Amino acid sequence: MQAFWRSKMGRKDASTIKLPVDQYRKQIGKQDYKKTKPILRATKLKAEARKAAIGIKEVGLVLAAILALLLAFYAFFYLRLSPDVDHDLDPDED
Repeated sequence: MQAFWRSKMGRKDASTIKLPVDQYRKQIGKQDYKKTKPILRATKLKAEARKAAIGIKEVGLVLAAILALLLAFYAFFYLRLSPDVDHDLDPDED
């Protein structure tokens, strides 16, 4: 077998010769891929659905931002429209 490889080493077609073990491994790999192809497709669809779906975190962040904005508006108008009270005077004094 070594003499065979030595005689083929320098030729162009030396890279195209494959050992039977390599051919067998390639065949087994093809069969395994054919078996797992539907499983891979299902996994890929699940991952895409997970990426496209709006998560609870995103909904929570949007609601928290809206709530913070409403609270800021309320605080602004409450402080702007509330009557100025002088805390140094007692309510009984005129």
